[in-house]
Amino acid sequence: MQPITLNPAGSYVPASASIPKHVVQQRFRTPKKNVPQTPIERNHFLHVIRNYVAEFNPVPPMPADDLKVHADRVVQMLKCDPIYRDYIGVLMNNEMWREQLAAVPFERRLLLLPKCLRVEAKCPAPFDEFGLLCKQCGLCTIQDLQAEAEKLGYATLVAEGSAIVMSLIQTGKIEAIVGVSCLSVLERAFPYMEAAAIPGVAIPLLQDDCIDTTVDLDWVWEYIHLTSDDQTRRLDLSALRDEVDFWFSPACLDTIMGNGEGETERIAREWLGKAGKRWRPFLAVAAYQALRRDIGKPLPEDVRKIAVAVECFHKASLIHDDIEDNDSLRYGEKTLHEEYGTAVALNVGDLLIGEGYRLIASCKASAEQKAAMLTVASEGQRALCRGQGAELCWARKPQPLTQHQVLEIFRLKTAPAFEVALRLGSIYSGLETYEEVESTLGVYSEALGIAYQIRDDLSDLGEQGETNDIAGLRPSLLLAIAHDKAKAEQKEVIANVWRRQLPAGGIAQVEALYTEIGADLRAKTLLETYKEQAIRSLADLENPNLKGLLRRTLGKIFNDVEIKGWCKEQEQLNGVRDGVRVENGTAAPEAAPRELDVVMAK
Repeated sequence: MQPITLNPAGSYVPASASIPKHVVQQRFRTPKKNVPQTPIERNHFLHVIRNYVAEFNPVPPMPADDLKVHADRVVQMLKCDPIYRDYIGVLMNNEMWREQLAAVPFERRLLLLPKCLRVEAKCPAPFDEFGLLCKQCGLCTIQDLQAEAEKLGYATLVAEGSAIVMSLIQTGKIEAIVGVSCLSVLERAFPYMEAAAIPGVAIPLLQDDCIDTTVDLDWVWEYIHLTSDDQTRRLDLSALRDEVDFWFSPACLDTIMGNGEGETERIAREWLGKAGKRWRPFLAVAAYQALRRDIGKPLPEDVRKIAVAVECFHKASLIHDDIEDNDSLRYGEKTLHEEYGTAVALNVGDLLIGEGYRLIASCKASAEQKAAMLTVASEGQRALCRGQGAELCWARKPQPLTQHQVLEIFRLKTAPAFEVALRLGSIYSGLETYEEVESTLGVYSEALGIAYQIRDDLSDLGEQGETNDIAGLRPSLLLAIAHDKAKAEQKEVIANVWRRQLPAGGIAQVEALYTEIGADLRAKTLLETYKEQAIRSLADLENPNLKGLLRRTLGKIFNDVEIKGWCKEQEQLNGVRDGVRVENGTAAPEAAPRELDVVMAK
């Protein structure tokens, strides 16, 4: 962990964190009308379809007419616009083939990508009779998808046309296909899929104009890595999260923690059960599930204690943070110190820290496991306090921080709680398995924690923001980026905000400067960069269960909540406005879909 240093002005500022190498960012474009418009909607559709397939067990290969019957049923279940029927049919076909695909070795699979994922105006890659010859220029996502698939053993092809694919199938070397294509092409592909009876999944493109298209990349990555070696692949993360959330109901807390005594414990448990995303206890349980030897059996009672202990530590830190930051609201209600007074709130926070350690110590684990868990929890507490201390010392003599320095505060303040959760769940599964994954958990949780805090900064923007760092005059990544990039008068305004002096236009003026300077777009790029770093940290992990579950968990965390205001400015920067491509400042009709005969797409 990097040191905290004293700067010339006399206040403590964390040493600058290094920013990972910039990853290729997908362009933002509005999806076509026959595709659900937001990632949250699309993930909800997928969740419902997976449950439908699990319950009714439709068998592939299924004729297109029969598939439409099932799709119509799902439309009725979702009570959605029938325009989404074809999209639902593709997702349903994927889920029917899911387990068969998982059983096919990577080296017997084909990854088929469309050329239209490239940045057409800048792509230097030539074509031959087999399709695009990627030059690894870094402008689009094709190179990353191709490189990862080939590393696993896939054959890969960036092309449209059924002839090549059919010839590959006829060699007998291809036993499954993972592909990406538009809905119109996929509809024509179904007869080929039915005839060949080869497992195939198809992630639909979000546009069908065959130029600079986009796709739900998380889904592509998930299907590429799908393997029967990962015994957690069928685990319903939404159901697991609901189960963890239920543990914080009053009756469950009494069962897990024992009957409470007195007013202080009543307040503490009421606070523990208040609203919250519960990601930290969820991560602890997920890590245990991935590493346990008896996957599939009910969770042991002591896992609940570990999960509640993790949330005790977190909720205690929130109480103390609210006091230190002088915040009056949390979860849309009064903070604990506003409701009961500072002295009571401090005492409740201290009690929750003690409860966390008590729950760990009471687990039916070996002495070595308990010692390891207590060490991890105490080290995490120490790191969190150092990060909060850096911010508090800065607040005594506030001055502009660089984006590197703010990211370091995030690393110290937010990442430790995620790391503690993952490590506690892993240790409880067994010290031997924990030692095999220990180093990966550190890198993964650090990137996850920073990404999570960046997402929080972005979600604070606008009138609907949960809390506002500008109003609270706290260090913010957006403020740091704006100060780094601002010029002349803009820079002076931003510097004054760092010194806790808002301009005449207040918060709205500062947020307008963020947009003008491009700070919000830079923050969104950094969010994707740290998410990608978390995924890349799993590359050399040999445990397929943990590797698969942590990858899916990341998608769950960041897809469940949509960042507010993925703005019109972003659309315009990418040359798209209301579904119309913009050329030289004037609107141009979208290109008509090309007539392609693709046998399979993801």
